[in-house]
Amino acid sequence: MSDAVPPRRSPDRPRHRDRHGRGMRGPVAPPQVPLAVSRAASFDTLVRDSAERLERSWPQLASVAFGVQEVPLPEEGTDDWDGLGTPVPLGRLVPARGDRPDQVIVYRRPVELRSKTREERALLVHEVVVEQVAELLGQSPEAIDPRYGED
Repeated sequence: MSDAVPPRRSPDRPRHRDRHGRGMRGPVAPPQVPLAVSRAASFDTLVRDSAERLERSWPQLASVAFGVQEVPLPEEGTDDWDGLGTPVPLGRLVPARGDRPDQVIVYRRPVELRSKTREERALLVHEVVVEQVAELLGQSPEAIDPRYGED
């Protein structure tokens, strides 16, 4: 059995991360590629963009809170949504109560599961937001967004 102690680095010798002489590492991806953007953050952006697009035509939506929730809870669905084949809701309107404003909630996971590409996801998110806003304002979805259902 040897009681050898590993050699210590001298304090005047700096540690290098460039052990093989290849230079410092560069960025993993170019700056225009959003590596740090998660799927959830990207989805939030889609909902926010859709809400802003509608607010330009409907100024009364400025007081409405738009949000994202991962999945609907069973008690938040329709009366017959019990997990026995009834479709899961993609969004929900929560009416104002007290000092809480009206809320439009889009459920991220059900929307993601029904869309394959980012473009499909953006269209589906916009349709869900339009449908919920139409319910809130007592209008038809086509009155809220004339391009509703065309894509």
